[in-house]
Amino acid sequence: MEKNQQQAMLFGIGAVLLWSTVATAFKLSLQHLTPLQLLAEASLVSTLILAVAVSRKQQWPEVRHVARQKWQRYLLLGALNPFIYYSVLFQAYDLLPAQQAQTLNYTWGLMLSLLAVPLLGQALTRHDILACLLGYIGVVVIATKGELLALQFESTEGVALALFSTLLWALYWIFNARSEESPVVSLLLCFLFGLPMVTIAMFWVDGINLSWQGALGAVYVGLFEMGVTFMLWLTAMKKATHTSRISNLIFLSPFLSLLFISHFLGEAIEPATWLGLVLIVSAVLYQQWQGRQKVAA
Repeated sequence: MEKNQQQAMLFGIGAVLLWSTVATAFKLSLQHLTPLQLLAEASLVSTLILAVAVSRKQQWPEVRHVARQKWQRYLLLGALNPFIYYSVLFQAYDLLPAQQAQTLNYTWGLMLSLLAVPLLGQALTRHDILACLLGYIGVVVIATKGELLALQFESTEGVALALFSTLLWALYWIFNARSEESPVVSLLLCFLFGLPMVTIAMFWVDGINLSWQGALGAVYVGLFEMGVTFMLWLTAMKKATHTSRISNLIFLSPFLSLLFISHFLGEAIEPATWLGLVLIVSAVLYQQWQGRQKVAA
């Protein structure tokens, strides 16, 4: 693909803008659907979008070959994502204000560095420890709405689920780190193996819901959580001549997301949410900066 930094920035900004809307879409959709119903309908849409992308690139032979050779691997990955991860995440959104669920979920990068120690044999530096402390102080600030000493959570179960979702997402990326398949093929296989699990769970627990409002929300989530937006982001990264400038755009997403949450959901954004988010983003940025310094050295 031809390199073009200006086009890469446009694709990257488009992806970030779309990703910034999904927390609002989750919450609106959950007014009409259960978490499992939303997951099943959105997963079907994501699977179809990814299948179209694979067809355009004529990658079905790769899909079939990998599915035969590595079906156990993708059975596990599909169970993690979309099934278990999004089941937990949507349940967290169902229990918490969107501003809390969205911001707490953003700590998955910190969880990734913690899990890399036992699972990848990486060392935890003092900079990693400092970043994690800073980030999880931000979590407590958000979860307690700034009342740190009281330690009273709006929904203890919701906070626990939001943080558990970060563990699941980090596990998914660690298990997927050594994948030799193209990202689109890998993600499609995860959805192909995960969709039957999601569908069975939905029928078993909740049954089907034919609400048109819920279906509309699920289509939006399926398109812009991992479908079209994922393609935009991949294109941006491939076109970029300065990849770091594109990857840093992702730090705009949680702040933009709070603005969408405030405008479309009518949630008054708590000062503690802004403070906690700044602490979390600062922690992730600090961790990334230290990593680049180490590589440069």
